[in-house]
Amino acid sequence: MIIRAMPVGPLQANCYILGCEETRHAAVIDPGGDVDQILLALARDRLTLKAIINTHGHFDHVSANKALKKATGAELMIHPQDAPMLAQLSGAAAMWGMRSEDSPEPDRLLEDGDTVTVGHIVFKVLHTPGHTPGGISLYTDNAVFVGDTLFAGSIGRTDFPGGDFDTLIRSIHTKLFTLPEDVAVYAGHMEATTIGREKRYNPFCGIR
Repeated sequence: MIIRAMPVGPLQANCYILGCEETRHAAVIDPGGDVDQILLALARDRLTLKAIINTHGHFDHVSANKALKKATGAELMIHPQDAPMLAQLSGAAAMWGMRSEDSPEPDRLLEDGDTVTVGHIVFKVLHTPGHTPGGISLYTDNAVFVGDTLFAGSIGRTDFPGGDFDTLIRSIHTKLFTLPEDVAVYAGHMEATTIGREKRYNPFCGIR
């Protein structure tokens, strides 16, 4: 599996390109901006984009949805509880003094336990609410892409509308910390970590 990470947009959210080495089919997780960079990275690896997956609906993770879908025709996916946020991106960005295009409607709504197949890569959808009601994580091949649920040494904010601290901690404990300890954690901001490291050292999560 090809994994490319790039910080995009004014808030430098991590966008991930996942490519199947055999079929050259790809998924992009959280295209938060800089669509030209994303398209260039796909072209460099000779990848054809099949899926655009949003871990949640905040504008810094989805602002390039429209441009990327227009350029590639890829299927757009998000959890149903965050789907309404896609039509409100311009207003949400304006509250931060930034600009964003509203996203097209999703082609597919993802629920807990669903799978997304891209080439020979199979992502398992884990509903991990708390940062937003419809936050999801995507688990595949000893890696999990967690959006803003869990960070290296930290957790996602819960003071935005729809956020809830207790729900977030429950998601981390029941959905993420049950994964093998050597699973790599690719977060929406900052560097990658592992499940084991966060179970031992994350000060917010209470496992020692």
